[in-house]
Amino acid sequence: MLPRLVPDDFKGGGPKNRSSWGGLMFSTLYSDRNGRIFKDEHLLFLGRSGQQWVEADEEDLIPLPAGSSLVMVPGHYPVGIDLDNKVSCREKTPRGGTAVALACLLPQGFTRTLLPATVAPRGTAEIPILGYTAVAGMENRVMAAAVPTDEQRKWHPEHYNTPELEQIVESRLEQFPRNRILRQLAHCSLHYSCFTAQNIFYRRWEGGIPTTSRCNARCLGCISRGHTSVPSPQERLRFRPTVDEIVEVACYHLETAPEAIVSFGQGCEGEPALNADLIASAVEKVRGITDRGCINLNTNAGCTVGIKKLVDAGLDAIRVTLLSAREEDYLAYHQPTGYQFRDVVYSLSYARDKGVYTSINLLAIPGFSDSEEQVEAVVRLVQKTGAHMIQLRNLNIDPDLFFDRIPVRSTALGVRRMIDILKEEGIRVASYTHPARRGKGLDNSTTA
Repeated sequence: MLPRLVPDDFKGGGPKNRSSWGGLMFSTLYSDRNGRIFKDEHLLFLGRSGQQWVEADEEDLIPLPAGSSLVMVPGHYPVGIDLDNKVSCREKTPRGGTAVALACLLPQGFTRTLLPATVAPRGTAEIPILGYTAVAGMENRVMAAAVPTDEQRKWHPEHYNTPELEQIVESRLEQFPRNRILRQLAHCSLHYSCFTAQNIFYRRWEGGIPTTSRCNARCLGCISRGHTSVPSPQERLRFRPTVDEIVEVACYHLETAPEAIVSFGQGCEGEPALNADLIASAVEKVRGITDRGCINLNTNAGCTVGIKKLVDAGLDAIRVTLLSAREEDYLAYHQPTGYQFRDVVYSLSYARDKGVYTSINLLAIPGFSDSEEQVEAVVRLVQKTGAHMIQLRNLNIDPDLFFDRIPVRSTALGVRRMIDILKEEGIRVASYTHPARRGKGLDNSTTA
């Protein structure tokens, strides 16, 4: 159900034929500090692309997808276009309270097209690490700046955090009382609402198996070990599991779950390739027990020795996360220790040559990822490495922090145009990992 909108005292008006959809005007939405939502019909919608406020095209906005969450942008005021066609900031609600900019967090399968247009007083603290997406009001509807980039069947929030989850978790822990991985996944399921952790207990689709605490990068948007003043939303794994613990979780999932994927490299851990000896031993043992399902690795791919061990052990798929295919920007965001961007390229090529299904997990932020030089660079990377797919992932970060650290050097084409160019180049675009078997590509018989 869409949230109830409470119009303020203004009655329509505003520039014509601007920020509109089918002749209907997009209005600025905001809230007070208590979460009460207002639609300012006097202030037309603006979004943000990079360091610029921009008017939206019709195709940039869609009705708020089911499963989205509306959130405040703390300490920030909303910005829009006033009756005089000038950019204007709203600081107060009609009742005199403080106006707070509003955004949404998108469910899996949707890629944002615009960031929220906001201003903040000097000295405002960095905001939590979330994927802030612009929202607008259109009549009595909430619109989100987003486009669908994958089917939502498996990752729709209605399938998760169900009333029986806690009982399912307790039952599985009783079944495997000594498995520390399952205890970690129980924590992630119940406290972080992690979907890949919950899938292990629901026995379906993609399930995560955390194994590693160390990392060889210091990404600005790391969600398990903060490298800025913003606290991390997740705690990192604090133990090193045994081969038998990994095999126990992996085999149970692969043998019982439909469309089964087990993935190493989750939000609650570091870089799994640093633990390659352990994971490779587990993969070999798993494949000696069952040939069902897909074994996937989520990685930064900087540890080439570890990647080669895991590929040679029987990995089916690999997803390599990167912000940019330009070395300068990659290094600025990921801040790697002990590896270079060329190592990432080598790992992708090695996995592809060995028949592993390779994906690039592209961290996307409007105004940067869709700039001319970034799009050209990622197309060249795909052509060079033979990567099978690009998975678009909305980057969780404070936009001001990001653009203060990572410069934009060329014109933004728009997120929709970026996606069109990738597809025109013959690149498959999606939002998450699909079942794949080594040397066979995607298992189309088990995906929508």
